[in-house]
Amino acid sequence: MGMKRCLLILGLGWNFAMALSAWADGLIVIRDPVTVPVGHYAFAPLEVRQHHVNVRIRDQVAVTSVDQTFYNPNNQRLEGTYIFPVPAGAQINKFTMEINGKPVEAELLAADKARAIYEEIVRKIRDPALLEYAGRDIFKVRIFPIEPLSEKRITLSYTQLLPSDGGLVRYLYPLNTEKFSASPIKSVSIKVDLDSGEPIGPIYSPSHTVEVRRSGPRAATIGFETTDSRPDTDFELIFGPADKDIGLNLLTHQTGDDKGYFAMLVTPNVEIREQDVVPKDVIFVLDTSGSMAGDKLQQARKALDFCVENLNDSDRFEVVRFSTDVEPLFDGLVKADDANRRKAFDFIKKLKPIGGTAIDDALRKALALRKDSSNRPFIVIFLTDGQPTVGETQEETIVGSVKKAAGQTRIFCFGVGADVNTHLLDKITETTRAASQYVLPNENLEVKLSSFFNKIKSPVLSNPKLTVENSRGEAARGEVRVSSIYPEPLPDLFKGEQFVVVGRYEGQGPATITLEGTANGKKQTFRYKTDFSKENPDQEFIARLWSARRIGYLLDEIRLHGENRELRDEVTDLARQFGIVTPYTSYLIVEDERRRDVPMASRTMQRLENAPTAREESASAWGAFKEKKSGIEAVAGAASSYELKRSENLAESAANTKDAADRMLASPASPYNRAIEQVRYVKGRAFFQNANQWLDSNIQRMPRARRVQVAFGSGEYYDLLSKHPNAKDWLSVGRNVQFVLGETIYEIVD
Repeated sequence: MGMKRCLLILGLGWNFAMALSAWADGLIVIRDPVTVPVGHYAFAPLEVRQHHVNVRIRDQVAVTSVDQTFYNPNNQRLEGTYIFPVPAGAQINKFTMEINGKPVEAELLAADKARAIYEEIVRKIRDPALLEYAGRDIFKVRIFPIEPLSEKRITLSYTQLLPSDGGLVRYLYPLNTEKFSASPIKSVSIKVDLDSGEPIGPIYSPSHTVEVRRSGPRAATIGFETTDSRPDTDFELIFGPADKDIGLNLLTHQTGDDKGYFAMLVTPNVEIREQDVVPKDVIFVLDTSGSMAGDKLQQARKALDFCVENLNDSDRFEVVRFSTDVEPLFDGLVKADDANRRKAFDFIKKLKPIGGTAIDDALRKALALRKDSSNRPFIVIFLTDGQPTVGETQEETIVGSVKKAAGQTRIFCFGVGADVNTHLLDKITETTRAASQYVLPNENLEVKLSSFFNKIKSPVLSNPKLTVENSRGEAARGEVRVSSIYPEPLPDLFKGEQFVVVGRYEGQGPATITLEGTANGKKQTFRYKTDFSKENPDQEFIARLWSARRIGYLLDEIRLHGENRELRDEVTDLARQFGIVTPYTSYLIVEDERRRDVPMASRTMQRLENAPTAREESASAWGAFKEKKSGIEAVAGAASSYELKRSENLAESAANTKDAADRMLASPASPYNRAIEQVRYVKGRAFFQNANQWLDSNIQRMPRARRVQVAFGSGEYYDLLSKHPNAKDWLSVGRNVQFVLGETIYEIVD
């Protein structure tokens, strides 16, 4: 699959006192301990200034080049050894290394000798993180000198054959560095140049939010970059060949007898011709009431200019402004030719903020503009910063009117500021199979709307629908059954975009997935032969991605339609099982465990339990989430649900849960943020940190399980690792960790 974090070891031998440092890909063992400067951990005498990775992939052969700069902040010279774990399963046919521009020879140690080195380091530095490398070969090279107060640059490159499964090729690079970092890495970047002998279809990172630039059908560049950060997830990239005009690739994850999880990558072929792009009708509806004065209207003008400029020549459009009254520019749909665009630019430039907010009248006017029976996608982009104050003001009446008139129309709503009625906008988008976005006072409307319009610029398939049939061609009720599919409903598919569909499945075996939709007024059908695996313990990301989306949808049900015990319990169970922690879910977890009288030692969020002010803050956030329709709390709740529902990868899922806290809480130093436990998701398990102990969330499910206590670093400890090598990732979480293995709870104690 690829390599895990590479390691840097400083030290002449393994029998000396050791101090550990590892940022980016490094682990350092110091022969003679040094005085550690203020602000540095005693085990971390070196810093990393940069960690840059360049990868060239031709079909399934990858050449990875790593460039790291380490800095010695100590006042004495250091000597050491650099070690590098060979990527798991890789067939490396070339390995080169340079230190300060000079080539050096690296020695290769077999896996048994490498494991002995790792275990010796674990014993001496009392940190189990290295256990995840057990069973790998290792390269090592002596480094001398590392001068005081100076940098040491290390570059290396290696070639490997990437594995392929079901037509999808995987690349993995070790970027999980938070465990070893004492300070943020100043510059981290990964650039992948992908070149293929055949057209490339899906390009997807389940771990990070990446930029993908395609340069023709057979080449692409993928980039990730961050500064002053602590990366905590290995970088993973999945890609495959193009299949038909619209490709579909299936990924599955299933262990034991549980229901499995699947992800489908749905990707339009990059070679789709311009004439295959579906012409669309777009109505831009802009609130120009008095409250839009200032930056809001200025940003809205720029955003609308961008949208009008980027309409396709085959599109039709209209611009409608509303305040106390409603004023369309053309009083009908017109072609997006140069003359009509110029009229629109002039109209937008002259918009002034004055009057009330006639939301119902504006929506009625926009929907009435669809007068023909064309099957062209009909899209309304609706911007407002307030609540209805003119004409009909009742939320349910307005939503009912939209539902009656919308048909296949999509109404995408943008709420500007904190005074909007989030329930109204979200129910409108829910009814019309669209989505709402919210622009907080410190955010830029122009950026958000322009980015959104770029994505929907060129429709390829409208009103898509997925069905799964078993190998006999019947509706999938026997061998394979799918359920809980997200997003629901499926979004329209656009050129240059891909969407990720996740869901649950039962059964196993071959199946046919059918994708149907409308293109250029005609029904289009695509069929894909796939296989739902019975046992597939890898690809744990699918389960957590599904849980994040599921929680987002459940929270929206509670927020918009009311709470019930069933919804609340499912959110709580999923949040605990998959480590999805927000101000809302953390409150539900604490209250659930109190209600069930879970023993304090097994509770997942003990710090929050024992911090009354923080607990009250979390409870207040949950109350506001359920009850408020407008205000900063309401906007934060709506935005949180939206972000969870649209998560495309683990990085987005983690970032979105953090954003929920940032939106809800006054500052990073709030009692809640100080009390919240650290959460790690490791090989399908969520571990919650309470004081110096990590708890597997599965422990609560086994109150009567046998418990076995094992001392960290003891003979029994390494016997456990030998008998159950799959537990090495859970053991690597910390020196004090409790986890479930079979029918037993193991308590590792320091």
